[in-house]
Amino acid sequence: MARPSFSLSHILIFPLLFHLALSKTLKRDVKALNEIKASLGWRVVYAWVGDDPCGDGDHPPWSGVTCSTVGDYRVVTELEVYAVSIVGPFPTAVTNLLDLTRLDLHNNKLTGPIPPQIGRLKRLRILNLRWNKLQDVIPLEIGELKSLTHLYLSFNAFKGEIPKELASLPELRYLYLHENRFSGRIPAELGTLKNLRHLDVGNNHLVGTIRELIRFDGCFPALRNLYLNDNFLTGGVPAQLANLTNLEILHLSHNKMTGIIPVGLAHMPRLTYLYLDHNNFNGRIPDAFYKHPYLKELYIEGNAFKPGVNPIGVHKVLEVSDTEFVV
Repeated sequence: MARPSFSLSHILIFPLLFHLALSKTLKRDVKALNEIKASLGWRVVYAWVGDDPCGDGDHPPWSGVTCSTVGDYRVVTELEVYAVSIVGPFPTAVTNLLDLTRLDLHNNKLTGPIPPQIGRLKRLRILNLRWNKLQDVIPLEIGELKSLTHLYLSFNAFKGEIPKELASLPELRYLYLHENRFSGRIPAELGTLKNLRHLDVGNNHLVGTIRELIRFDGCFPALRNLYLNDNFLTGGVPAQLANLTNLEILHLSHNKMTGIIPVGLAHMPRLTYLYLDHNNFNGRIPDAFYKHPYLKELYIEGNAFKPGVNPIGVHKVLEVSDTEFVV
C-alpha cells in the first residue's frame, strides 16, 4: 500500500487551520450580531444557527456574514442581508461592527432614519441601502466614512437637502441618490471628489442650475456618468460643462432648462449618451453632434428646437444596473 504523501503546502496549512480553530470571535461582534438577529426576526433566524456568527465548529458562519482573523480573534467584515423583506427600523446594532467593510441591506422594508452612529464604521467601503423605505434626512455623520467608495441610497424616501458632507469622502466613486425626495440645490462641493465616476440624483425635487454645480475649477475630474433628470433644474447648459472630458452619459431629461445647446458639448471626447428631452431648449443642434465618433443616442423630443433637428440613435430606455459597479 502506498504511503500518503505530504507536501510542504500541507505542512504549512495545518498550523493555519489549527490557529483558525482556536480563534474566537470578538465578543463585541457576537453581541452585535445577536442583537441584530433578535431585531430582524424570523426571516433570518432559520439561516443564523448557533451562538457564534463566524461559526463555532459545530455550525458554519451565519448566512451573509463574512469574518476575518485579526491576531487571535475573528471579526465581522461583511454583512449582506438583502431581499428578505426585513421590516422595521434600521438595526442600530450594526454600527457596533467596527470592522465592517461592506454593509448590504438592500431590497428590504427598513423604515425610519439612518442612525447618526453610522459614522462609527470608519472602515466601511460599500454601503448599500437601496430599495427600502428609509426616511428623514441623511445624517451628517455619513461624512465620517472616509473609506467609502460606493454609496447606494436610491429608491427610498429621504428628504431635505443632499448633505455637502458627502464631499468629505475622498475615496467615493459611485453615488446613487435617485428616486428619493431630496430638495434644494445639489451641493457644488461634490465636484471636489477626485475619484467620483457616477453621480445619480435623478427623480428628486432638486432646483438650481448646472452652472452652480460646476462652478469650481477642475471639478468632477473623473466623472463618467451624470444623471440630473426628473428634477426642477432651470437655466441653460453652460459651455463649461464641456470641461468634464471623461463624461460618457449626460442625462438632463424632464427638467425646466432653457437656451441653446453649446457646440462645445459636441467635442467632449467620450460622450456616448445625451438626453435633452422634455425641457425648454431652443435653437439648433450643432452639426458637430452628428459627426461625433462615439455619440450613440441623442434624445431631443419635448423641446422648442427649430425644424430640421433630428435625434440620434434608436431610442430605448437606458438602464444601468447598480450591480455593474459593486465590487
